[in-house]
Amino acid sequence: MSGALIPGIERILFTEEQIDARIREVAAEISQRYAGRTLTLIGVLKGSVFFLTALARHIEVPVKIDFLGISSFSNKSGSPGVVRIAKDLDESIEGEDVLLVEDIVDTGFTLRYLLQTLAGRTPNSLSVCTFLDRNSRRIVQVPVDFRCFEIPDRFVVGFGLDSNQLYRNLGYVAVMKHEKT
Repeated sequence: MSGALIPGIERILFTEEQIDARIREVAAEISQRYAGRTLTLIGVLKGSVFFLTALARHIEVPVKIDFLGISSFSNKSGSPGVVRIAKDLDESIEGEDVLLVEDIVDTGFTLRYLLQTLAGRTPNSLSVCTFLDRNSRRIVQVPVDFRCFEIPDRFVVGFGLDSNQLYRNLGYVAVMKHEKT
């Protein structure tokens, strides 16, 4: 599906081929780091599902998969607000090697909350892998151990990222056109 055919798409940032190649590279790094161990992948719903699935297919160590759902609420000024877990893990991570899988790391507030929450459950190790890293918007410094792509401060969709729940199913990542105000 071409980006030109979809209303609101300005340009394609990463093609399906670029995404697949980079995911394979990151999966190889993860496989090397966790060689000889079992890894628990925790996806953050809903955006990470596409990335987690593609990543897991290329990781060469045994993996378990679980999911967290989160809700975040902004305050009236639009500043980042409260984050809470809407769907918790199905299994304990105590003593497990855990890789938190995110679709995008932006300000860092949500990731900081998730890392603090998961660390309190005493995993053996806890690392972060993100599909997209928008470091230019980082307010809270958080560790990102593995990343596929760093992106500019633009609104992107595709490969799990959405705009009002649309465009998640695109096989590529695209920049949305600026909204006229």
